[in-house]
Amino acid sequence: MSKKKKHEDHEEHVDETWLIPYADLLTLLLALFIILFASSQLDSKKYDSIMRSLNNAFTGGEAPFAMSNLIPIDDAANSTKNNFKNQNPPSKEENKIESQLAAKLQKEEKDLEELKKSMDAFIKENNMSEQLTTKLDNEKLTITISDRALFDSGSATIKQESQNLATSMSNLLGQYPGYQVEVAGHTDNIPIHRADFETNWDLSAKRAVNFMKLLLVNTKIQPASYSSVGYGEYRPIAENATTDGRAKNRRVEVSILRNIKASDEIAK
Repeated sequence: MSKKKKHEDHEEHVDETWLIPYADLLTLLLALFIILFASSQLDSKKYDSIMRSLNNAFTGGEAPFAMSNLIPIDDAANSTKNNFKNQNPPSKEENKIESQLAAKLQKEEKDLEELKKSMDAFIKENNMSEQLTTKLDNEKLTITISDRALFDSGSATIKQESQNLATSMSNLLGQYPGYQVEVAGHTDNIPIHRADFETNWDLSAKRAVNFMKLLLVNTKIQPASYSSVGYGEYRPIAENATTDGRAKNRRVEVSILRNIKASDEIAK
């Protein structure tokens, strides 16, 4: 009887040793999913924090998780893109187009810098630094002329003594064909009340046209490349609340436009 009872007790005992590897497996799976989740995030701080937590949990702070071989998604994308470029180099035709674009860009930059230097020299020689300024940026070379250098107050007729300025500028512009040139008139915000100019729009537009006509006297200039526009008081460069500010706003701008804009530059 005692042997039978002992045998029955032994059958009632459940073997739970399988729980240990099962728990380890679950822990490893959890760690795996955490790592996969962390590697899909672009927040490196969160990723580092998770790595340190896992490191402390599994190794007591030792090194196995300290150096991860996981590559952030953005780096991986850039690497793939670069590999694709390396595996698919530009064709001869593409290289030719890029070379031509680079040559045009270099010539354009040289032209506009030379034109600016020539105009700056003219301004210095004629002591006109308070009446003329130049500015070269990624879109155009702008020559700004104060209205008092060209016109009497409220008039669109170019002063006789100022016509030499138009002639000199025309000669310089004629040396650099192939560019679109815009002549723009601007005024201050003081309303005008004249029989010949109902608004500042009319005054600014007429001033731009008259100055452009003087530039086009030069037969080396192609009229098709030139245009004029009047902006009235609506594109000020200074406050109209002061006398000096209004004087700066009354101006004519001659803009030599780039054929190749910054957005057209060769992609690296």
